Amino acid sequence: MSKFAMGWIYLRFHGCLNDFLPVTQREQTINYWVKEKTALKHIIETVGVPHPEVGYAEVNGHPQPLCYHVQDGDDIHVYPFTLNGSDALTLDPRFVLDNHLGKLTHYLRLLGFDALYDPNWQDRDLALIANREDRILLTRDRGLLKRNLVRRGYCVRAHNPRDQVFEIIRRFNLKHLVNPFQRCPRCNGLLESVNKQEILDRLEPLTQLYYDEFDRCTQCGQIYWKGSHYERMLPFIEKVLNYCNGDSL
Repeated sequence: MSKFAMGWIYLRFHGCLNDFLPVTQREQTINYWVKEKTALKHIIETVGVPHPEVGYAEVNGHPQPLCYHVQDGDDIHVYPFTLNGSDALTLDPRFVLDNHLGKLTHYLRLLGFDALYDPNWQDRDLALIANREDRILLTRDRGLLKRNLVRRGYCVRAHNPRDQVFEIIRRFNLKHLVNPFQRCPRCNGLLESVNKQEILDRLEPLTQLYYDEFDRCTQCGQIYWKGSHYERMLPFIEKVLNYCNGDSL
């Protein structure tokens, strides 16, 4: 085994990984001094890029895992995680979101996606859930994504929750998986049709009078119908569906 020799390595980040770098380092070769045996993953994250965002790395023109220990003179290119069209059909789009993304959680559930959320979960809880259930961790906290337990994750760039929805659809190629009004936006449970007579005692008089079709959450029991909330959300849902069918935003 060769003895490690301290020295310079040369890093170049590609694509959206540049989002994590200072402006002066974007699309530039970064000279990085290494004085001890160090894994590529540690260096990438020290520079500022969370490891779940990385697709693969090449060292001196050859693919290398993130556990590779860098050597003096290494020329390293780091590329972002991407999905091609066929991957969208095999990806299991199950998410867990941090406590700053409550509105995004609501929208993802409305679009039919399995999205766990609890405002009381701490970073360790989120990392454990993502790891244990093999979920994609969505967050705006880069430090959370750098935890070793996190295998799949993404740092949400947009600030507006509705913009975040389109960002996630693009990032994970989910256009063909959008299926609105299948999940409870309150608890993430699946919805099922329920006979009006079965829930009549839970309905307000005007709701009994004007509505006949109802869904019930199989998990928390919440009742849904096509009332004012449905009408308010419908234009946004239609915008998402049109986007999924190829229309521009």
